[in-house]
Amino acid sequence: MKKLIISVKTPSEALDNFRDAYKAIKKGKPKSPHYEISFDNKKDFQRFIKNIDILMSIQNLKPQSVYELSKMLGRDQSNLNKIILFFEDLGVIKIREKKIKNRSVKTPVVDYEKIEFDLSA
Repeated sequence: MKKLIISVKTPSEALDNFRDAYKAIKKGKPKSPHYEISFDNKKDFQRFIKNIDILMSIQNLKPQSVYELSKMLGRDQSNLNKIILFFEDLGVIKIREKKIKNRSVKTPVVDYEKIEFDLSA
């Protein structure tokens, strides 16, 4: 099961975690692989939380396009595109382009089955 961990860390904490993982790999004792996004500012973290329903909708409804998703959710396609681009920049969503009826459409995909929050201080 592919799991995504969301955390809030300072840049130095994130670097320390990377350094520890690198040392473990170098010693031949790698930790189990995981995918983590660490926010270092409250604004981006709040934007992520505010729009987590979009991730769940993509995962559950499996829309064929952003347009279809906007219709399913009753949301403005332009605003939805901005949120999807934000998630894509973070690496939470992948956009797959495919042809449907001779039209190129962008399909948002969430590859994670589980999202966990690590909010330890």
